Amino acid sequence: MVDGVCPGCGKPLAGRTGRKGRSSVYCSACRQRAYRERRAAPSDTAQGLIEEVGRQVRELVPAPPAVFYSGVSELATSVGRLRRIARTARDTAGPGTADPVTEEPVMGEPGAVDFVTTGPVTEVALDESDFAALVESYRRELRVHCYRMSGSYDDAEDLVQETFLRAWRARDGFAGRASVRTWLYRIATNACLDFQRRTARRPQRYEPLPGMNHGGAEPPARVTWLQPYPDDDLPSTEEQPDALAVSRETLELVFLAAIQHLPPRQRAVLVLRDVLGLAAAETAAVLDMTVASVNSALQRARPTLRDHLPRRRAEWTAEADVREREILARYMAAAERLDLTEVATLLSEDITLTMPPNPFWFVGREALVEFLSVSLDPASPMFLGHWRHLPARANGQLAAGGYVRRPGTTVYRAQVLDVLRVEGDRIVEITSFEPHLFPAFGLPLRLPADR
Repeated sequence: MVDGVCPGCGKPLAGRTGRKGRSSVYCSACRQRAYRERRAAPSDTAQGLIEEVGRQVRELVPAPPAVFYSGVSELATSVGRLRRIARTARDTAGPGTADPVTEEPVMGEPGAVDFVTTGPVTEVALDESDFAALVESYRRELRVHCYRMSGSYDDAEDLVQETFLRAWRARDGFAGRASVRTWLYRIATNACLDFQRRTARRPQRYEPLPGMNHGGAEPPARVTWLQPYPDDDLPSTEEQPDALAVSRETLELVFLAAIQHLPPRQRAVLVLRDVLGLAAAETAAVLDMTVASVNSALQRARPTLRDHLPRRRAEWTAEADVREREILARYMAAAERLDLTEVATLLSEDITLTMPPNPFWFVGREALVEFLSVSLDPASPMFLGHWRHLPARANGQLAAGGYVRRPGTTVYRAQVLDVLRVEGDRIVEITSFEPHLFPAFGLPLRLPADR
């Protein structure tokens, strides 16, 4: 069975019957070719990107408006990338950071500088700006990797920057036996392991709060550092040909929360083997482990992961995605109307709501509706205010940015980002996050008053 043909070469695309994740637009060969061509583009150097920005500026025209907007958006993307390259160049040229926790250095002994993207080994000398431009092209996929390892969007960004600093300091030890991508993944994984040793974070259980009805079920796991990840920040298949690395099921919050229960090395092995698809030998090389140790860690990690995943995990299909968007629209509209009855009809009987890092949690529709009834009732002294929402996507799931206009005020201020997990026609889980990450999702922190 096939799912159409590749627009690049015309060959049939493999069918996805019974498989999860995103459907391929191009065949593997064309995707890899586009990936290599993008890596070789002149704009992948600092000077090349500066020239590209100049070209985009010269081609800007204020009319028609749609063309103008598209041009400005393209320019903003290029300038943002140039800014990140400049930041990395500045940081690599500055004083080093604290010593890593690991006793042995991540890289080997100093040797030839052989930076490789794909194909044969090529020896080149890079200054700070060119080095920054080279590694910058891997930022988004490395941030996803560090996010899976840490569970935190903020920490992932810091860990990527730490990875680039370590790579710059260790550049003389890169012998070119692997690609730049593999080399950076090794450094990033070790940076994450060092971070986990320093923080020693472990999931706990939520505890009952005095005077609050949490429902009669067992308290869920509490991962205080868990944060959402904006879908718009995910690398495209052109940037990262391996679709497994950005597949929806390995970015869901339930998966992210579940792998936080694994010891650091088991977590690293599971991510490298089952998510990134590295072979046992490759994983062993990244983690300085034996192949037998890698296989043993994976055998221990998989059952633990299954124990912390929900029993039901919905298939992702086009039909399911349309249905989820309809449920999200009804959820936002009901909240804006302060229609608690309609909200209740959208919730499953055993719904779970958590609010990391806050201690509030509810299991069961009755307990959650009781909690919401106080803040959604204008006659209640605990009435929070009137709501507006903007749709978003986080972790491959639908989300809603909620804004509240407090009584007596005229502006809607960012209040909460609700990430929804939907099964069938009901919301089975809501994870509510604080609003400081709204800008990462393209959401403003304020909305104007009602017109």
